[in-house]
Amino acid sequence: MKLSPLIIGMTLGAVLVVLLVGSLFFVRSSVSTSPSAPTPVPPPPSPPSTNVQTFFVRGVVKELKADGKTVVVDHEEIPNYMAKMVMPFKVKDTSQLASLGTNDQIHFRLNVAEFESWIDQVTKTGTEASLADPNRKSFRLVREVEVLKEGDALPNYPLTNHRGEAFNTAQFKGQALAITFIFTRCPLPDFCPRMSRNFAEASKRLKALPDGPANYHLLSVSFDVEFDTPLTLQNYAKGVAAQHQADLSKWDFATGKLIDIDDLTERFGLTFARDPGSIQFNHNLRTVVIDAAGKVQKVFIGNEWKVSDFVAEVVKATQAKP
Repeated sequence: MKLSPLIIGMTLGAVLVVLLVGSLFFVRSSVSTSPSAPTPVPPPPSPPSTNVQTFFVRGVVKELKADGKTVVVDHEEIPNYMAKMVMPFKVKDTSQLASLGTNDQIHFRLNVAEFESWIDQVTKTGTEASLADPNRKSFRLVREVEVLKEGDALPNYPLTNHRGEAFNTAQFKGQALAITFIFTRCPLPDFCPRMSRNFAEASKRLKALPDGPANYHLLSVSFDVEFDTPLTLQNYAKGVAAQHQADLSKWDFATGKLIDIDDLTERFGLTFARDPGSIQFNHNLRTVVIDAAGKVQKVFIGNEWKVSDFVAEVVKATQAKP
């Protein structure tokens, strides 16, 4: 039987359609059944630092702070870490201090992590009679000063920076001037080292601000005037710069005469106990922002202020009209 060309063509076309549909089905099946690429799994988070130094210390309670978590202790020397001095220590468990009183003799464990310190295992061992030290000087020469409030003008203070250059605070009029207070032998990470770390971070943020101000300066003033000479401060400044990758072009470390440092610190309610020839410091913390008109804009109390708040205050202070 002879097929017509039309029938042959229709038959061939049907065959081609079947083959095309079959090939598409095969490709689709192959793709759908092939294993999908595995989803990347993020690496597990780094474990928290467990690098905590511990020291077992003896001392005498000098004061219990009203916050219920701070005790001021006149403690013995901690070999290879801290000289004998009077220092405030914090506890994480307030029950550790519940049964203590002034002049109690105690021993405790001091824990020092990278950015904080605290004590625990506090045990009372006796009570010390409250007797005055006959070798202790009962007074030092100070000025009567008024505590400054926000909006008050900062008096002029002569100081010397870590490069050995004399200057005075009045030179910074027209700039925001931020001042904090330290001593270089302070070993506890949540005291003076935190102030230096915060200033280092603030200097980076200020420098990185788009269209940020240039009329500002940071000043770390030491109240350990006998030990913290300009050369000592220079070495300390180099260490801070290296540790925190800090730019010191707008940051000075300074010292001065004790009577001037006393005057400056007392203006802001900062107190420090000091005996000539020793490093017994029981001190609190203050950080101050002076505006470009030379007036007190903000006083940060303690060590828990945020760098972002500090930077915002500095930027605001640069905008004041001299």
